[in-house]
Amino acid sequence: MNSLLQKVKARERRPVAIGIAGCSGSGKTTLAAELARTLGGIHFHLDNYYLDLGHMPLEERKRQNFDDPALIESALLARQVAALARGQAIDRPVYDFGTYTRVNDRTERVEPGSFLIVEGLFALYYPELLPIYHLRVYIDTPDGLCFERRLRRDIEQRGRMAESVKEQYEATVRPSSMAYVRPSAKNADLIVDGSGALDWKIERVVNELRVRALLAGHMGIWSF
Repeated sequence: MNSLLQKVKARERRPVAIGIAGCSGSGKTTLAAELARTLGGIHFHLDNYYLDLGHMPLEERKRQNFDDPALIESALLARQVAALARGQAIDRPVYDFGTYTRVNDRTERVEPGSFLIVEGLFALYYPELLPIYHLRVYIDTPDGLCFERRLRRDIEQRGRMAESVKEQYEATVRPSSMAYVRPSAKNADLIVDGSGALDWKIERVVNELRVRALLAGHMGIWSF
């Protein structure tokens, strides 16, 4: 009896998994972070799972297209997201974006929470991730606005020149978005307008969670 009760309680403790995708500059990171704060969940982004390019010369690493889903170790990503969705802790890899390599012999312990918010360009692209989610959200944002946001971010936060940002956007970011990210919208349960206010986006997602009975009674505390 105790064993059965433990299994039931373990099932009750499993997080609600939400996948959030959108193009670069769509607002997906802001939405995921605010949802994690609002729901008391984990904001889990995909960037740690880029492949280790240490076998390449540095200049060759810089030329890689990091907007291509082939550069993500998707099998490891799917295994670790599935483990978190089962309520199990994981040891996530640590990625050094300055050298485009994994940090050797170092991982980051991630404990499961009540909500698991998986966010990234390819959160709705990999087929092995889709069955894990209880809710799949795509943020649909016009290309012009995506570019404006990325331009502002790269200049203010990364010290890049406007012309360099524009060249990269036209050469790799936008073509990859059209090839991989925008088509993944067909896998979404909910499409949110990325040009709208953040509060409105949060309300859309929370309402959808409520409709799907993923809020009320979850962990005995949620009653939005």
